[in-house]
Amino acid sequence: MKVLFFTNTPAHVHMYKYAVQELSNGDSTVRVLGRDYGCTADLLEYYDLEYKLYGSCGSSKRSLFRELPLHYTQIFRTVRAFDPDLIFGYGAYSAHAGAVARAPVITIFDSEPTHIDHVVSKPFTTVQLTPNTFEKDLGGRHYTFNGFKETAYLHPDNFEPATANIEGELEIERDSPYVVLRFNDFGSHHDFDHSGFTHDEKITLIERLSEYAAVLVSDEGKELALDRLPARTFDLHPAKMHDVLANAALLVADTQTMVTEAALLGTPAIRSNSFVGDSDMGNFKELESNDLVHNEETLDAVLDRAEGILSKPSAKQQWRRRCDEYLAEKVDLTEVIVDIVTEFGQSREAIPEIVERSEVLS
Repeated sequence: MKVLFFTNTPAHVHMYKYAVQELSNGDSTVRVLGRDYGCTADLLEYYDLEYKLYGSCGSSKRSLFRELPLHYTQIFRTVRAFDPDLIFGYGAYSAHAGAVARAPVITIFDSEPTHIDHVVSKPFTTVQLTPNTFEKDLGGRHYTFNGFKETAYLHPDNFEPATANIEGELEIERDSPYVVLRFNDFGSHHDFDHSGFTHDEKITLIERLSEYAAVLVSDEGKELALDRLPARTFDLHPAKMHDVLANAALLVADTQTMVTEAALLGTPAIRSNSFVGDSDMGNFKELESNDLVHNEETLDAVLDRAEGILSKPSAKQQWRRRCDEYLAEKVDLTEVIVDIVTEFGQSREAIPEIVERSEVLS
């Protein structure tokens, strides 16, 4: 049984890493195709996953489209050589690889605005999995699971945060609160016509929140001169970010995935970008309705919310308790993936029939 996983972004590495490790230790032959984007390659190396890079991509939309011909050339060569029986991915690359390999493809989506990926991948995809909070109907091959893509790696069955020396690694005084600020550069195609904090707003955030806690900044656009501000850059290995998030007093971000991660780790999370509003994504509406995320449209609202949380000593404990109760009802997505692969390898039944029998999918 040969299984191919696509990891186009760092988040995809996290989503599939435990499934790849478990299947590799069994009867399956597993390969990972990755894109050199952000810290994707660093994470693949860190988790010791057998992988091949099909190409690189900068943070601009123009960079992605310029590299597409080379990406597909490398992907198709690898697919023909490996000849997978089953493919997992997140969009067009995996779907089109399945067409070349004549293998079933399972895509896992969690973002309604990624219209291009939905449209171009659908004709070649066997099954589309999404969280049950996903508010878009992808058609007859669309199945949902009671969780998030992040429950593949942050479900309590899979993740226990390291707490012993995280402040020491961050060079922060032990038991001192710290805040993580995550800024997106909005260069991906699904971020078209969207935006987050302005340069001046980022500076205001840092200056105001530094009055309450140490401030760590993860800035995808790398536009801030932090040596002139009361903050420091996050400079640990990216694989340690979830440990850092789990122990943080607060996350403030204009990005998406890290907000969900913080919420599922029991860390207060505030999100603000132009997606926020009545047409926001279903997962963030769900998390907010369960008091795990605050979605705010203005900087003033973000600051008011953040200062309220940081001024309340019991805030972190309340979040952690709500998180534990919430996650108790969510599925381990890694277990779902492994079960599908295992049953397919044993029975060779059609993937939709296997998925339809699953107790956690609908």
